Amino acid sequence: MNKWPAWSVHAYTASGALMGLAGVLAVVAGDYRQAFAWMFAATVVDGTDGVLARRARVKEVTPGFDGARLDDIVDYLTFVFLPAFLLVHAGLLPQGLSFVVASAMLLSSAYGFASIDAKTSDHFFTGFPSYWNIVALYLFVLGLTPIVNAAIVLMLAALVFVRIGYVYPTRTPTLRVTTLTLMVAWGVMLLGIIWWLPSPPRTLVLASLTFPVYYALLSFVLHARRAR
Repeated sequence: MNKWPAWSVHAYTASGALMGLAGVLAVVAGDYRQAFAWMFAATVVDGTDGVLARRARVKEVTPGFDGARLDDIVDYLTFVFLPAFLLVHAGLLPQGLSFVVASAMLLSSAYGFASIDAKTSDHFFTGFPSYWNIVALYLFVLGLTPIVNAAIVLMLAALVFVRIGYVYPTRTPTLRVTTLTLMVAWGVMLLGIIWWLPSPPRTLVLASLTFPVYYALLSFVLHARRAR
């Protein structure tokens, strides 16, 4: 059996860790635009490696290697640790409380990633799915006060423990084509926002919030339907 396609997918997933390291180095250098660019690249990898893994039949071809565990490790680095580090380093959280607020991100997401029901059999994420990379970008560009930023972060950290089902964009069947189409358009807008950092057009930033609102509303509606 040819195992190279499967191992290539695993290497592709692991490349996200390298992007995470590059993002950390960019934050240390004060180049937040580059850090967000690396986060975006890591998100693209995360959004596509699952499809490639299923095509390469990685579970069947490499049964001794857990690609899902690798994916979680990389996701925690790029979606949780790197954004938390950026929020602290960039001074977006209240002075004196930044460590506590960032710790809430790290610890709540550690629980979320390790929960048995983190991903359900009908393809939903359970609890806020730790999209801290997106949260950090919006907090960076919206210009809110550190106190408001902290309140938003703590609210989302609390939502990790509220067992609401959130849409898994590439796998939740309901409105999947619509969701993916809107997500691609949103991704293009995020690229524009990152390109124009540190001062992207306000209209672009506000327009890009359409997809997060759609995503949240769809998740809540489908969760209520599943509960019934």
